[in-house]
Amino acid sequence: MNRLSNRTKAAIIYEKGTPDVFKWEEVEVPNPTNKEVRLKNTAIGVNYIDTYHRRGMPHPWPVPELPIVLGIEGVSVVEELGADVNEFSIGDRVAYALPPHGAYSEERVYPVDKLIKVPDSLSHVSDQDLAALMLKGLTAQFLLKRTYSVKSRDVILVHAAAGGMGLILCQWAKYLGATVIGTVSSEQKAEQAKKAGAEHVVIHSEGDFVKKVLEVTNGEGCPVVYESIGKDTFRRSMECLQPMGMLAAYGHASGAPDPVDVVELGTKGSLFLTRPAIMHYMAKREDLISSANDLFNVIEKGVLKSNVNHTYPLSEVGKAHRAIENKETTGATVLIP
Repeated sequence: MNRLSNRTKAAIIYEKGTPDVFKWEEVEVPNPTNKEVRLKNTAIGVNYIDTYHRRGMPHPWPVPELPIVLGIEGVSVVEELGADVNEFSIGDRVAYALPPHGAYSEERVYPVDKLIKVPDSLSHVSDQDLAALMLKGLTAQFLLKRTYSVKSRDVILVHAAAGGMGLILCQWAKYLGATVIGTVSSEQKAEQAKKAGAEHVVIHSEGDFVKKVLEVTNGEGCPVVYESIGKDTFRRSMECLQPMGMLAAYGHASGAPDPVDVVELGTKGSLFLTRPAIMHYMAKREDLISSANDLFNVIEKGVLKSNVNHTYPLSEVGKAHRAIENKETTGATVLIP
């Protein structure tokens, strides 16, 4: 079925590098084939992981060869069905938060096995708000429920607690009954983290988060640390763990941490270290759908707020990346096609 134009506009890169590498150009949209649909994006999420992909930083997610249209999160309308697509219809409101890349475009083709239909119960949630919640929300779901199962009265440490990911972790963990200790880089971000549910907040330039953890836990340490900063905080995050605690290192904004000697994990208390990635936790469709339903449930209950504090036209995605890397943003950033 070729009733649609095969041309659209997208932010494409021909080389890895600074935010200036994005080129706003007309690109070809292939016809959807078996088990694919053509989507019209209505809102596109920007995530710190996108900056890794643009710069060529090491990461568990494979990035295709250049040139490429980046982006893995969006809310869309189904425009065209490929062969053997029975679970979606033209006009459906859908969302996605997994590769393949290609979200930084007005229209795209996407596989149905990774596509999620947005329930009618979320009709009151805007496309922008939903786009800000999909990847971060699904990531928070597996971090809090599967990487480590957060329980009531757990004391946990969340780094970058005022970032888009950190705010969602704080909100959801508080709902689960945990006490959240958050780290931030400024007083303004400290206030946002507190509003999201962080009971204790440490500003990096003013306090010692290890000392705060030991103070709050009476010297016992945390059962889990959600580590997203990397090199600058990784070693000291290990010092915050109780025996048999879990260091969930899901990001490395300050650079990849130095290698850890496996023997050290034993001497520090039989610690667990993992580098969790959504593509592994959501590899099976049943896990993706189950996690999405859990996410949609807490959104519907009002537990999670999207915190869309920054929006940019899709054509200005370079400005969005620069602001994120310069730590000029709080909460979520969304692109508008």
